[in-house]
Amino acid sequence: MELFYFLVFGALGVVVAALELNKTNRDRINTSAAFRAFKNNYLLVYSFMMAGDWLQGPYVYFLYSHYGFGKGEIGQLFIAGFGSSMLFGTIVGSLADKQGRKRACVTYCITYILSCITKHSPQYKILMLGRVLGGIATSLLFSAFESWLVAEHNKRGFEQQWLSLTFAKAIFFGNGLVAILSGLFGNLLVDTFGFGPVAPFDAAACFLAIGMAIILSSWSENYGDPSENKDLLAQFRSAAVSIASDEKIALLGAIQSLFEGSMYTFVFLWTPALSPNEEDIPHGFIFATFMLSSMLGSSIASRLMASSTIKVESYMQIVFSISAASLLLPILTNFLVVPSKAKGGGISFAGCVELLGFCTFEVCVGIFWPSIMKMRSQFIPEEARSTIMNFFRIPLNIFVCIVLYNVDAFPITVMFGMCSIFLFVASILQRRLMIIAGSQRPKPEELTALKERDQEAEPLNA
Repeated sequence: MELFYFLVFGALGVVVAALELNKTNRDRINTSAAFRAFKNNYLLVYSFMMAGDWLQGPYVYFLYSHYGFGKGEIGQLFIAGFGSSMLFGTIVGSLADKQGRKRACVTYCITYILSCITKHSPQYKILMLGRVLGGIATSLLFSAFESWLVAEHNKRGFEQQWLSLTFAKAIFFGNGLVAILSGLFGNLLVDTFGFGPVAPFDAAACFLAIGMAIILSSWSENYGDPSENKDLLAQFRSAAVSIASDEKIALLGAIQSLFEGSMYTFVFLWTPALSPNEEDIPHGFIFATFMLSSMLGSSIASRLMASSTIKVESYMQIVFSISAASLLLPILTNFLVVPSKAKGGGISFAGCVELLGFCTFEVCVGIFWPSIMKMRSQFIPEEARSTIMNFFRIPLNIFVCIVLYNVDAFPITVMFGMCSIFLFVASILQRRLMIIAGSQRPKPEELTALKERDQEAEPLNA
């Protein structure tokens, strides 16, 4: 393996370690013992859930090709997963609000375990069923757990600022450390021990089962709006009205769809971008480098959100602008660097430049996840949180399905240009969200007046 990969990975590792080990008191948030126990329990469960997801990701395409399916059939299977998430996501999100978020998290575990079991069959219809189940599970993963956390955090009376700490740590471990370890463990099962491409899915099912046992034994139930017995149609209508009537929620949904759509497109594009002439690149090591970059981003986000003076709406417009610029690099290198026609070999100079840009984009991804969670906790109403969050995923899944269907129809530079434009638009929308949120916050003098009024009222209440 070329020295360049080790240098990038080592440099990122040193920076992440330095940030984590050299936090000052100003960067830390003082919390209670009860909150730390609650946070650690959630992080343990979330890590098991993400391990179950990350173990599968690198081997889905490989397993389908191992069973003898062509690129077209594999593309249809992938589209089925995203389409399932789009069609059933809002329904399962509404059921989570109505029937209970803990129950929805358990349903995620069961559904994903069943999806893993289907991978043992080489039959196309059974694999298609597994993709549908996987799409439903993905919708629950990205809505039910966060909804449960926010509701339970507020129910237990913890300070609102502490929530950002849980978000940042969840991304640091779940989307960073666990992703890296899952990739290495999957590689150990498939390549070192020779258990075959279905082994990571069996391991994922085991981790999901362990996480489900912890949920059943230690989590309490919470609901979206227990005061009203709304049917699903009424919940849909309420969520749609919330989005249409509150510009902040609509902007948040558009920003999330634009960023995540670009992110999922990047997942499909980075391999051909770095090896346009079938260069020999270490996919697993590059994936681990991306995850380490994401860890760096979450570490930066935890510092930013620990500050009482820096608002998440403010710095995220800078993050979106940087991510837009980083995905322009494949276009720039295509014009500025003379492409090589030789097949095979190591990574090219243009590929090295693009890899650095992609690592920068992954740092932005690491900042994005806890930050978008923080904004959702501030702006999305509690009574329909899961429903609204899955509404946001509808345009995202439509976009990804269209990209998957037409991935061979456009040059790769056009696809990266489209993603860069989307991210630039997200930056503009984020600025609009910052202006609206800032105008609706109480001014410092208003807060002072409220405190003085409360202090004057205390003797009367006594």
